[in-house]
Amino acid sequence: MYLKRREGTFPISMVNITNKCNLRCKHCFVFREGNPNHPKTEMDDETMIQQLKSLQKEHQIQNMLWMGGEPLLRPEVLRKGIEIFKENTITTNGTLDLIDFPGCIYVVSLDGPPDINDPVRGKGAFAKVMETLSRVPENFSSTVMVQCVVTKKNEDCLEELTNLLMPTRAEGLTFSFYVPQKNDTTELTWGSLELRDIAVQEVMRLKDKFPHFIWNSGRSLELTLSQNALKVTRDCPMLTYAIPLYLEADQFVSPFCCYGNDVDCDLCGAWSVFAVAEKIERSQTGNLSNIQDKVKK
Repeated sequence: MYLKRREGTFPISMVNITNKCNLRCKHCFVFREGNPNHPKTEMDDETMIQQLKSLQKEHQIQNMLWMGGEPLLRPEVLRKGIEIFKENTITTNGTLDLIDFPGCIYVVSLDGPPDINDPVRGKGAFAKVMETLSRVPENFSSTVMVQCVVTKKNEDCLEELTNLLMPTRAEGLTFSFYVPQKNDTTELTWGSLELRDIAVQEVMRLKDKFPHFIWNSGRSLELTLSQNALKVTRDCPMLTYAIPLYLEADQFVSPFCCYGNDVDCDLCGAWSVFAVAEKIERSQTGNLSNIQDKVKK
C-alpha cells in the first residue's frame, strides 16, 4: 500500500533499486530485521523502469532519492531512471566511482575520521571514499556532497571530519542524526532528545563556523532540538509527503517509514524529516523554494 500525500505539496519518493551492497554498516536501516531486504531475487532493469514510470504517473513524483544497498551497482537503472523524474539525488557509500549524471546530486556517506568511520562502515572504507572523491574530475557536472550520520559515538569528531573534507572535491557536508530502532540500546543512540541536543548544538556551531560548507540550514537544526523535535516527528512530514519504495523480489513495497518498520519516531533525527518540515514552515509564509535547491542555506 502506498502512502497518501496532500495535494499540491512535495511529491517525494525514495527507492531502493538494489538490496545488494558491498558494505554492512552498523547503523544501516535498510538491513534491519523486519524490513524488505532480500538481495537474491531482484526485478530486472526493464521491469523496474516500467514500474517506476507507472509510479511517477500515479503519484506525480517529481523528486526521487535513489538508494540501496548500493545504487551504483545498478548503473543502467540509474541512467534510465533519472530521465523519469525532474529532480534526482543518489545516495552512495562512496566506494565506487561516481558516474556523471548532469543535474543530479550525489550524497556520499562518511561518519567521521578513519578511526571512527571504519568500525561502523568497514575496514578501509574511509580511504576508499577519499580515493573516490579524489577521482572526481574538475568538469564533473553532478553536485557531490557528503552526509554524516551523527551518533553518540562520533559526536566529538565532527569538526575533524569537516576539516578533512573541505580540501576534497566534496562541495558541501550535511549532518543527519541517528534514527534508532525502538528500544535501541546500542552505543550509537543517546536515548533521549535532551542528550542529543549536545550533538545538534555542535552542528549548529559548525554551521556558524563553516556556513558555505555545512549545508544543513540553521532553521532545520533548530527544529531538531528537543524543545521542537516532537512537534515535527509526531506529525511527520515524510509520512504524508513521501512514498518510500523498498525492493522486495519483483515488486516495490512501502514500509511504515522511509527508515523502515521499526523506528523510534520520538528519537528521529533524520535530515530529510527536519529539512522538509522547514520547507513546509517556509511555504506557510509564502517563501517556499524548490525542495532540492538551496539545501545549504
